[in-house]
Amino acid sequence: MTRPYVLLSAAMSLDGFLDDDSPQRLLLSDAADFDRVDQVRAECDAIMVGARTLRSDNPRLLVAAESRRRARLAAGRPEYPLKVTVTASGALDPGLRVWHEGGGKLVYTTEAGARALGDSLAGLAEVRVLGPRIDLGALLDDLGARGVRRLMVEGGTSLHTALLAGDLADELRLAVAPLLVGAAGSPRFVDPAVFPARRLVLTDVDMVGDMAVLRYLLRTESIADRDRRFLRRAIALARACPPSATAFSVGAVIVADGEVLATGYSRETDEKAHAEEAALDKLDPRDPRLAGATVYSTLEPCSQRATASRLPCADRILAAGIGRVVIAWREPSTFVRNCVGVEKLRDNGVEVVEFPELAEAAMSMNRHLDLG
Repeated sequence: MTRPYVLLSAAMSLDGFLDDDSPQRLLLSDAADFDRVDQVRAECDAIMVGARTLRSDNPRLLVAAESRRRARLAAGRPEYPLKVTVTASGALDPGLRVWHEGGGKLVYTTEAGARALGDSLAGLAEVRVLGPRIDLGALLDDLGARGVRRLMVEGGTSLHTALLAGDLADELRLAVAPLLVGAAGSPRFVDPAVFPARRLVLTDVDMVGDMAVLRYLLRTESIADRDRRFLRRAIALARACPPSATAFSVGAVIVADGEVLATGYSRETDEKAHAEEAALDKLDPRDPRLAGATVYSTLEPCSQRATASRLPCADRILAAGIGRVVIAWREPSTFVRNCVGVEKLRDNGVEVVEFPELAEAAMSMNRHLDLG
């Protein structure tokens, strides 16, 4: 049985608080960070919170962007991730918003919690009893059996603490707001506990709005997760592209043995430059590291160019001897009727890996174009 990949997500103040002691919820994230969280939700199969978070914040736990919901449906996934709540006491109000808006709902509780709930959530959520106490390992086993492969945990303090102390999390994304709360007794990211005695691996630090978003890995990274990490970096690069009505915005990262050799983005050096081209131009074509490198590109490498003097990116990759390419989406017929970059690479022995779940994020900066 495969447990889901567990991604912990939280926003906190510079001094480690999730909220202050005022009656109103303190919004630590800005609009840009809320959109980032929405994208992470769209990439996951389920979102999990503790009952205290439901009672204090009354969240809906939805994917807000219609384009992201459409992308999920197009990929054969439910429109919304499964909404999972953990409660030991069973103190859950059936009037909370989470029960009445999109997506399936699942509650994990104890025997005592189930008695307290009674039939109050009948028709609103499935209730799963874990036994006399909350066993998070059993919970993850059950989610894995239900087909949940990627679980996003949005809090609160007790749930994050228990998952970290139990060594049950795979990744932590911590958004740090430029605020100091300093309110004694306010909820912190984690409570005191005995945590695994090892250093976490910091893989990315991004600036999103006025927030610093830190990404840590808590255990050995799989090849697929490494690919997602570098592909997300390419997506971030695509946002730096000068705007154009006649070309896509694309980002590219070239990596060998975990080291970034070069990066590039569309129109970085001139108005005709492609992302892979811009990255490859920064490297010596005789660099021996290229033989073991991977090109991460948000868009399928082109198989033809409008300018005859410039080699298509698929040909540039082949000429460099690069044996692996990872992309988020195939090129639509907007500018090229039949792009065969993927086919050309594969026909020449290059491994091409596609991550369609990241296609919407990669397409987001090209929405002004006809992507049909």
